[in-house]
Amino acid sequence: MRIAIAEDSGLFRSSLVLLLRSMGAEVTASVASGEELLAAIGAGLPDAVILDIRMPPSFTDEGIRAAHEIRARHPDTGILLLSTYAETSYASQLLETVPSGVGYLLKDNVTDADALMESLARVAAGETVVDPAIVRQLLGRNRKPSALDALNERELAVLSRMAEGRSNLGIAKELYLSARTVETHVTSVFTKLGLTPSDTENNRVRAVLTFLRTAGSPR
Repeated sequence: MRIAIAEDSGLFRSSLVLLLRSMGAEVTASVASGEELLAAIGAGLPDAVILDIRMPPSFTDEGIRAAHEIRARHPDTGILLLSTYAETSYASQLLETVPSGVGYLLKDNVTDADALMESLARVAAGETVVDPAIVRQLLGRNRKPSALDALNERELAVLSRMAEGRSNLGIAKELYLSARTVETHVTSVFTKLGLTPSDTENNRVRAVLTFLRTAGSPR
């Protein structure tokens, strides 16, 4: 997998490069700002990019703006934001405008190299991955009535873990359910959200986007 990185912390950026290379990835660019990344990936398009959110020059939302520009220029490139900040406004803004092939993880929670590589592979494949801490914050907010209200407690638990990027097997292990039971819940989620059960992979993305957009919309 070809990965490009934009991270203003030199130490963290160097650590990411070493980690990714140790996992067999090719790091095509390693820079300190979104503007530098946009220039770098034009010369060698990666499968996915890793972006910090707050970078030079203003240290506000440079990563979000770079993500929008990358998606506009290179729609098939996966985008993974790694941030210190668990801000639902960033997540909602990103997912509203870049609805697939995108992830938002917290740096402090990225402690496993295999999990990081899996997240990169997922966004490169067009899936959506959101840190569990962000999902919990979104669920904790008051929200408008929506299609999610049709889901029972177990179905909502399954859907929230889908949003975290977990597979059916991973959901089964966490919720102490059989894989078949999880499959049944997933199918029920698709049906209640008005999705065609036969289009499973695309439906996972659509269901997750429905969840994240709705959970992130306050009353």
